[in-house]
Amino acid sequence: MGNVRTPAAALALVVLYGGLRVYWELGHMPERMSPVGSDLIVFTGWGAVALCAAAASLLVVMTAVMTTSGRPAGPLRWAPPALAWAVGGALVVSGALLLLDVVAVVVPGLGVPFSWTGALSKAACVGSGVLLWRTAGAYRRRVEGACGACGRRSSRALARTPGWAFAAAYVSVAGCLGRVAAQAAVGFEMVPYRAGAVMFEVEFLLAGTLLPLALVHRFGRVWPGWVPWLAGRRVPRPLVLWPGVAVSGGLLAYFGVGLGQMVAERLGGGVPFSGGDLPEAFFWVAVPGYVVWGAGMAVAAWSYARRTRIACEICGR
Repeated sequence: MGNVRTPAAALALVVLYGGLRVYWELGHMPERMSPVGSDLIVFTGWGAVALCAAAASLLVVMTAVMTTSGRPAGPLRWAPPALAWAVGGALVVSGALLLLDVVAVVVPGLGVPFSWTGALSKAACVGSGVLLWRTAGAYRRRVEGACGACGRRSSRALARTPGWAFAAAYVSVAGCLGRVAAQAAVGFEMVPYRAGAVMFEVEFLLAGTLLPLALVHRFGRVWPGWVPWLAGRRVPRPLVLWPGVAVSGGLLAYFGVGLGQMVAERLGGGVPFSGGDLPEAFFWVAVPGYVVWGAGMAVAAWSYARRTRIACEICGR
């Protein structure tokens, strides 16, 4: 019998959230749930309901397969997880504005508009996508006969941080600094929500420089000698890995969509962000900078996860 706790949690969340969205679409939508009006982007309205229905259907199918003996063959082997990754990605992208809510909570003095209803809606949407991904991963492990204890199929922990991980981390830092350079070019007085901007910039720089470097350098695994009481001890894995995954995922979802919208608007003859105080050139440097930052950190985080994981006592992976 496969482990059905994650699929069960995913199905419960998707069904409840889908039901809530149906209720909202029938004329009960709350007012203004994000700084841009709608809580979701890309897949909105009944499109979001359709995504929840698709996710629920896939979860039922994958749960049924994982709780039976034997391994499926043919399309049933690869189609459910492939579709789950696509639908999960659509859910995560639709809730990309959650990044603004996180910023509003982390830096409350910044003045970013915030709604608890909208934030929870976006969190449920993104959470549904992530749990669907996790279920797809569990399904694939079940189908491919992975280790029953750890769920790993192959490969062991990395003995050292590979060169490509260092390159990714420094590319991530370059993306962050490119964003800072774009802001410097137009002037820091043009920063929106200037209240609390100092705290935001400090956290911004830490997330864009210290965090990606911690994912590849020794100080991200072992506390340096100058840290009182902790020097020489192992850094808790979640302290570095979870922020790395969260920041990279948020940047890629939010600014990846933004970059796609900019390209589409330009190809359609429009001018992205027209009517604002900042020139268009600023966005063509800043938004790709965020995407590069997120992509580089995602690769570095994957390396860190492989570098710091504990070998399974059963299979040794």
